[in-house]
Amino acid sequence: MAKELKELTKRSENYSQWYQDLVIKAELAENSAVRGCMVIKPYGYAIWEKMQRILDDMFKETGHVNAYFPLLIPKSFLSREADHVEGFAKECAVVTHYRLKNAADGSGVVVDPAARLEEELIIRPTSETIIWNTYRNWIQSYRDLPILINQWANVMRWEMRTRLFLRTAEFLWQEGHTAHATSREAVEETIKMQGVYARFAEEFMAMPVIKGVKSESERFAGAVDTYTIEAMMQDGKALQAGTSHFLGQNFGKAFDVTFIDKEGKSDYAWATSWGLSTRMVGALIMCHSDDNGLVLPPLLAPIQVVIVPIYRNMEQLAQISEKVSGIVSKLKAMGISVKYDDADNKKPGWKFAEYELKGVPVRLAMGGRDLENNTIEVMRRDKLEKETITCDGIEAYVMNLLDDIQQNIYRKAYGFRATHIVSVDTYEEFKEKIEEGVFIMAHWDGTAETEEKIKAETKATIRCIPLEGDKAPGKCMVTGKHSKQRVIYARSY
Repeated sequence: MAKELKELTKRSENYSQWYQDLVIKAELAENSAVRGCMVIKPYGYAIWEKMQRILDDMFKETGHVNAYFPLLIPKSFLSREADHVEGFAKECAVVTHYRLKNAADGSGVVVDPAARLEEELIIRPTSETIIWNTYRNWIQSYRDLPILINQWANVMRWEMRTRLFLRTAEFLWQEGHTAHATSREAVEETIKMQGVYARFAEEFMAMPVIKGVKSESERFAGAVDTYTIEAMMQDGKALQAGTSHFLGQNFGKAFDVTFIDKEGKSDYAWATSWGLSTRMVGALIMCHSDDNGLVLPPLLAPIQVVIVPIYRNMEQLAQISEKVSGIVSKLKAMGISVKYDDADNKKPGWKFAEYELKGVPVRLAMGGRDLENNTIEVMRRDKLEKETITCDGIEAYVMNLLDDIQQNIYRKAYGFRATHIVSVDTYEEFKEKIEEGVFIMAHWDGTAETEEKIKAETKATIRCIPLEGDKAPGKCMVTGKHSKQRVIYARSY
């Protein structure tokens, strides 16, 4: 295992390769036989399951319910909303036939040309079209509104350059789709769900985020406004962690979803959609982990505490196991995920390295001397610090330690971000600073031309127009024209 760790590329040498190495070596995911698609391995899926469980509870607390809609979408549906189809057309996987047959020469199976579909079907890149076609049958009156539905699903977007978790052709996510009687209600929903995402990122992922609105060119295809949370990774690049979209009446009009309002007049329903995907597992890795492996916040760690016995013989192992069993029972009763690893096919040193690589927040170790002295060794993964304490009250100590680790991981990420955000007033300074791996707050004149020029020359994009912070007007760093406020630029994933 020590050799495996030595083969983990250092962040300072090649951050991208470090990330790829870590995903593979920590057994989170691997590439599949299908180009651009990944296999999420049990440990990686356990992290996603924790995210899913927490988010699902948060959605239900805000009045949403789960449903499921078809994977396949008639091609004609995507043509109904012009901006939507333009945004996704180049990423769509298309089903053209419904049957295979044996090849005449016995070489295998081939597509049966007689089984061509009358209308091609699109593997969903997102579900607005199929859902709003369904809502047309559900909505007749204002009494039918709001509809607050979330879907846990997979989607397919034909990505050319893929990276495990961060950008794959198929990925898992949730997508919320709501319908409302008024614009005000829909906007409130959009902002509320942005807030849910921000709370999840900061309280559970220990990842500080910036809430903002996307520029017009960065909006979701078919949206009036896109609200985002943007996170900083350890290389200074931005990652769009979750988005919430105010869709106006665009999809209501495209699919003729009308209702009779309180005044007896007919109107189109107002829409929102919002989504968060398995790229959050990638964000978790890149925001916190180090050259020794994963660093997982306890609230999302599949194993929060691991206990490793150190013994000379089977008799001593039995004594340690008896002592540890009480600790394990009490920790589990407190809702802590704990594993007692007494497997005899790996040495303790190997186990220490493995659980360090996998980011288990707390490691406890007990040997013969600890057994005699009623002590246990405690190692916290975030600081790689060890201490030996008494077994009396160890359960309460571990509970408090997990909370401290959660808070410390957030503080560290917040402090890193604070030292990597700069304000600039000139384009020359902007070009220098963007090479340093930072978020830049700068004035922009609001035009797509200026935005595109900066992107083409520096590879930096407007991550968001912040909802909080410096709102003072100024002059665009490129054109000198009026700017309403500073926006955040960064290179991104």
